[in-house]
Amino acid sequence: MPPIVHVVDDDASFRVAIARLLGASGYQVALYGSASELLERLPDGEPGCILLDVKMSGLTGPQLQDRLGQLGYRMPIVFLTGYADVPTSVRAIKGGAEDFLTKPVPEKDLLDAIERALIHHEEIRDHDNQIATMQSLVSSLTPREREVFALVVRGKLNKQIAHELGTAERTIKAHRQQVMEKCKVQSLAGLVLIAARLGMLVSAPRDGS
Repeated sequence: MPPIVHVVDDDASFRVAIARLLGASGYQVALYGSASELLERLPDGEPGCILLDVKMSGLTGPQLQDRLGQLGYRMPIVFLTGYADVPTSVRAIKGGAEDFLTKPVPEKDLLDAIERALIHHEEIRDHDNQIATMQSLVSSLTPREREVFALVVRGKLNKQIAHELGTAERTIKAHRQQVMEKCKVQSLAGLVLIAARLGMLVSAPRDGS
């Protein structure tokens, strides 16, 4: 399925023109006459990006960008406006916008910006899928295996873990093997990578603390 470009602009004639251009370039297009329309029909799941006007009635483009950020919504945004100014463009880019273009924009520049945004969205989706997979693997661990996992990735040796958890070293070896099998890794480095990606190392207490 072709990616969807979600065009948010209160100028009806512009929406028709841009839909024609993007459709001819092989994209699916969804049109919204206001920011609230997008919020009411928030796209979910499919690859795409948002082509967003700045000055609109109701919520402005930057305000919509802020609202989407508050919702944790990370579809890339390309601003396209006839009313560019430096403070607005700086705010938009600092807010994570993929690009900030001024009307009239050369067709190639617009399509290049959209393609970059779509590639970025695919990277976001891949990353989120990887994180979800890792979370699923870790959630399959038993409470005891979670304890062993947390200590292993901090660099503790089996005998240290056994002492800390009050059990035999051979039991820890068995738990460690189970942890690696369930997490589908072949080495300690693989476990550490999972812990780092899931933010499990940030709050771990330092040894001796």
